[in-house]
Amino acid sequence: MDGLEVSQEIKRRIDLFLQEQWEDGAWRYCFEGPVMTDAYMIITLRALEIDEEPLIKRLVERLLSVQEDNGVWKVYPDEPEGNLSATVEAVVALLYSGYVETNDEKMKKAYAFIRAHGGLKKSGLLTRAFLAMNGLYPWPHFPFNPAYLVLLPRLSPINFYSFSSYARAHFAPVLAAFEHRFSIKTKQPPNLEVLTPRSHREEERSFWPEVDQLFIEQRAWPLSQIKKEIYKWKQIPSHLLKRADRWIEHYIYSHLEANGTLLSYASSTFLMIYGLLALGYHKDSPVILKAVQGLSTLIFEDDLFHLQNSPSTVWDTGLMTYALLEAGCSPDHPAIMKASEFLLHKQQKNVGDWAHHNPKVAPGGWGFSDSNTRHPDMDDTQTVLRTIAAYTMFSNGFNASFERGFNWLLSMQNSDGGWAAFEKNVDLYLLALLPMSQIENAAIDPSTPDITGRVLHAIGTLGETTNAHSHTAAAVKWLRHRQERDGSWRGRWGVCYIYGTWAALTGLSAVGLENGDRTIQKGVKWLHSIQNKDGGWGESCQSDAKRHYEPLGQSTSVQTAWAIDALIATHQQPTDAIERGIAFLLKHNSDTTAFEPRYPTGIGLPGQFYIYYHGYPKYWPLLTLAHYQKKFGELSDE
Repeated sequence: MDGLEVSQEIKRRIDLFLQEQWEDGAWRYCFEGPVMTDAYMIITLRALEIDEEPLIKRLVERLLSVQEDNGVWKVYPDEPEGNLSATVEAVVALLYSGYVETNDEKMKKAYAFIRAHGGLKKSGLLTRAFLAMNGLYPWPHFPFNPAYLVLLPRLSPINFYSFSSYARAHFAPVLAAFEHRFSIKTKQPPNLEVLTPRSHREEERSFWPEVDQLFIEQRAWPLSQIKKEIYKWKQIPSHLLKRADRWIEHYIYSHLEANGTLLSYASSTFLMIYGLLALGYHKDSPVILKAVQGLSTLIFEDDLFHLQNSPSTVWDTGLMTYALLEAGCSPDHPAIMKASEFLLHKQQKNVGDWAHHNPKVAPGGWGFSDSNTRHPDMDDTQTVLRTIAAYTMFSNGFNASFERGFNWLLSMQNSDGGWAAFEKNVDLYLLALLPMSQIENAAIDPSTPDITGRVLHAIGTLGETTNAHSHTAAAVKWLRHRQERDGSWRGRWGVCYIYGTWAALTGLSAVGLENGDRTIQKGVKWLHSIQNKDGGWGESCQSDAKRHYEPLGQSTSVQTAWAIDALIATHQQPTDAIERGIAFLLKHNSDTTAFEPRYPTGIGLPGQFYIYYHGYPKYWPLLTLAHYQKKFGELSDE
């Protein structure tokens, strides 16, 4: 590989990306998810009778622009057939909007798809709950009121804080709505009978198969003693419902962000609006109107119009700044200094829910979006720490910030040795036995190879301290035990095995595992085995559902960058696989979109929510080219 060509391409990309920085120092790229948020916004505006016709029309255009020719909607391009929940959400929103012909050919195809795949009852749990809150689907009949869950003491084997922080933000308002069996009244709700097969128009309970499994089918609930205890909740005095109401209301208010959203997520904010209505709030209550305004601030408008579930500003800014530093930008470059100052001021000082499981450490993490002030995560924290580390020797402010962040990150290590996304030891696998689709990925927050590998890489590159040694040893051991038989690791927050393997290999290498180590060699061998003929790598989102690697059939620059970066970290000399991969990245520039498939490589909720990060084709390839140049630059010129 011509080292001069790599250097020139790095410089070209640096110049290009510096021009994309915002005045406040941040980089803002679209966090593009499925149609759920756009659809829910239309339905919510109609339900609240808020006159926002220009906005609704733009959202309708967005929904129609991503509808497939066969009438369905998908959550990733090569999803077989289509996605039932996404199609239901889009169809209901379009019917609410009043801006589509109900007998349009593509709409009729969508109706047929929904009926053929079981109708509304086969859609996702969140979809059905949202429809129920809008009076379009029956609430289930439980033998107890699930809202009692919030009143269980912390010492109880299962309590509200046994669930992940993400799940809690969504469960709390739904519990309030379910407790009161709330359904909002609207003037002209759409008739959804056209979406339900005749054979499924049965008694209400059959619309919630999870309830049948929990409370009717004995074989599906092996933990009979717990089931017996659950039935006892029936006997709890009804006046406790008022306590549950107050508890949920307090939870919501204590987790509101300044922009009015609940934990800065659109999805939880939609549910919060209905939850507050169930608690007696009016449609024009200030907290509800502010939530709607907050949702509007999440809209991204540039090359597309989309309501982001949570803007990725801190994540994008941290990764772009780190990539630019690795590519040779000086820490005293005005753009880098501005970005670092932006990130410094986004460090969280509020004590969040993470303190329930880790109470003896001061706040110090970073969150995902710039409106997030109380929900930090490990990945954003380790990313920002890499960036501000360059300033610790020059500024006491940066040094103190780094120390707080690094200490917080180390303290969040799970007892098993790994790191999770948001909290510590929220990994009660008993909850994964609940008969609900993807419950393991939503209800708990266990250690994952990608987060553990990323944190290890940060520890290794930032300089392993004596304090970090025991953390490192436990994490290495955990990663060794989580390696798949074929040598890969399964990532949770990126697609999927390439992502997990990259994170694990770079992390293990950063903390000193030799290239000849058997664990390293198995991972390297697996990456070599899946390289495409064009020199790149590409993995389908189907890997996530099938729990094994599925090739995409084409290469993406993002997944290619991850794979090459892992190989660079585990080799002392450039190899043929590395050289062919670098050649692919040079050919597929970040601004030659004709060669780059708009394919989601991020995962929000497996099976349901995949993300196309518009910043990923920019900073990940730049970072990999920079690592190649730093390690092999002189060799490639020989």
